[in-house]
Amino acid sequence: MAHVVIVGCGIVGAAIAYELSHVERLAITVVDRQQPAKAATGAALGVLMGAISQKTKGNNLRMRLAGIERYNTWVPELEAVTGQKILFNQQGILRLCFEGETLDGWRNLVEVRRSQGLSLEILDRNQLVTNYPQLNLERITAAVYSPYDRQVDPTALTQALVAAAAQKGVTFQFDTTVVGVEPRDRSVPLSETALQQCQQVYTTQGSLTTDWLIIAAGLGSTPLTAMLQQTVDIRPVLGQAIHARLPKPMGQAQCQPVITGEDVHIVPLGQGDYWVGATVEFPDTALLPTANSAIFNNMMKQAVALCPELKSGTVIRSWSGLRPRPEGRPAPIVERLPGYCNVLLATGHYRNGVLLAPATAEKIRQLIGAV
Repeated sequence: MAHVVIVGCGIVGAAIAYELSHVERLAITVVDRQQPAKAATGAALGVLMGAISQKTKGNNLRMRLAGIERYNTWVPELEAVTGQKILFNQQGILRLCFEGETLDGWRNLVEVRRSQGLSLEILDRNQLVTNYPQLNLERITAAVYSPYDRQVDPTALTQALVAAAAQKGVTFQFDTTVVGVEPRDRSVPLSETALQQCQQVYTTQGSLTTDWLIIAAGLGSTPLTAMLQQTVDIRPVLGQAIHARLPKPMGQAQCQPVITGEDVHIVPLGQGDYWVGATVEFPDTALLPTANSAIFNNMMKQAVALCPELKSGTVIRSWSGLRPRPEGRPAPIVERLPGYCNVLLATGHYRNGVLLAPATAEKIRQLIGAV
């Protein structure tokens, strides 16, 4: 048996655990300093932008589209295996276009997606009036609708992945902190020609022997890689959101996609409930960013301007969370840690952890040769 230790049990770590649980001859342990989906995952809205993304080629687009395809099969599979219900909105995403915004780029994207076997539709104001009466069209000139894209509840999804992986023999150690790691020989200098091997992970619950160490700890990845003398710099970006409840659902029952405009998402949950978010707040100093009420109030003002009925909603809860953003390089980081033959990074997904988790898990499976 090969021993695999995964550090971090947000959506990325849980997805990796579930993916690897299907591989024979792996003994998998997942460690997290808190309960699953309590950090960046618990703060996410789970909006899965693939076809409606402006990316037209490259690895990031492939990961996006692969993630959506995988969720189309994962969600019913996980519900059947665990008996847990997962909110999964398959009515697509409606991206609003505003005065002064040209549609030429969107028309080009429609053609690109058609060549890729995907569908996008540009809706004019008359179509929006008919199908989305909840919208205030004062500044809106058109919209782009993607039936391919999705939205999923990140917390429910992560909990289901954990339950399904546990059924297949994965061990989870929550409320457990990694306090040290042990390379085979610290006297050997780190280099690509003489790779080190991490053999022990020390936690507050004891030590774990490992043949593969997978770091999927988001912001916690930086101190972990520092222990291995190969620091990966990941910075926090704060986001705020709310759960609002309206007396009745907005719009028509058959037209309930995620509505997004000017980087504000309005996510229907059913029965008149909505998530509204999310802000993007960078720290002013080296300290962790704190929730800015002015930025939050502006976001809510934008949301109400798009859908005035939100003004009558009751706030069920509000929350904020820190997203892990790599410094000086694109997100995410899915690769071998330089200098080590058996330490893999699956971290720094920034605002797309939920979307990219399935493709990340598949890449990790390939990197350890379990294909």
